[in-house]
Amino acid sequence: MKIKGLIIIVVAIALFLAFNSAYIIDETEQVVITRFGKLIGKPKTTPGIKFKVPFLDTANFFPKNLLTWDGDPGQIPTIEKTFIWVDTFARWKIVDPVKFFESVNNLVSAKGRLDEIIDPAVRNLITSNKLIEAVRKTNRKLDTFELGMDKSDKDRLALHTIKIGREKITQEILDQARPKLVAFGIELVDVKIKRINYVEAVQKTVYDRMIAERQQIAEKYRSEGKGEASKIEGDKDRDLKQISSEAYKTAQEIKGKADAEATKLYARAYGRDPSFYSFIKTLEVYSETLDKNTSLVLSTDSEFLKYLKSYK
Repeated sequence: MKIKGLIIIVVAIALFLAFNSAYIIDETEQVVITRFGKLIGKPKTTPGIKFKVPFLDTANFFPKNLLTWDGDPGQIPTIEKTFIWVDTFARWKIVDPVKFFESVNNLVSAKGRLDEIIDPAVRNLITSNKLIEAVRKTNRKLDTFELGMDKSDKDRLALHTIKIGREKITQEILDQARPKLVAFGIELVDVKIKRINYVEAVQKTVYDRMIAERQQIAEKYRSEGKGEASKIEGDKDRDLKQISSEAYKTAQEIKGKADAEATKLYARAYGRDPSFYSFIKTLEVYSETLDKNTSLVLSTDSEFLKYLKSYK
């Protein structure tokens, strides 16, 4: 019974020692072994189960994959003394865990080192170039400025010719910062500018200028529209006058022909029986001028009453 208990104790101690001596590394990790704070052996970079001296050795795990550095946005003046907000980010990785452990030891300290090295490089490159160099990378024409503007407007708003460009600026930031991180076992893979914006003091001025330019374009469209409307209205009035003139001319021609035909008929009738024609016309005049309420004072020899006289 005592032997069985002893075996159990030995097995338990063995399992405990094995548990404290074994550790697992996955594909995204690398390990540095230290004994009382000093490095022991080479770093372990391959995945799998590894062993160390229990209680004496310590396994220090560090990531092997790409890591993110996100800089704090800050105000930086350009070469034109225009203050802008610049927000950058970077990708980095630990390529030498021994140097990394000896110099910075952990990820928090590593971030501080990255801040100290990348931020000055960003500030140096931004202050050495114009704002447009950090915003654009080619001299491609901007469609925004072409809409609604004639040649004089385009010349007035012509942009600065890009000589360096955003991509080259970020590459120079990377070239400046990368060598300084080698001593820490860090490889700086890439640096990019996430966002560039004017500071609040400048934003209002920029927006006001943009609004003024758009209002200028709108006013130009309105002016052209009014001119086109006046032209259309003038053409309409001219066409209406032309149509009215031609219609009046046609009406007068028809009326003239009708009057001529009527006169011709009247003359023909008058020539055939003048007295009957005179009688008919006089009756028409009577019907148009006399009614039951009409009173006339005429002499008995008036020509107007000749058909009302009694003849014996």
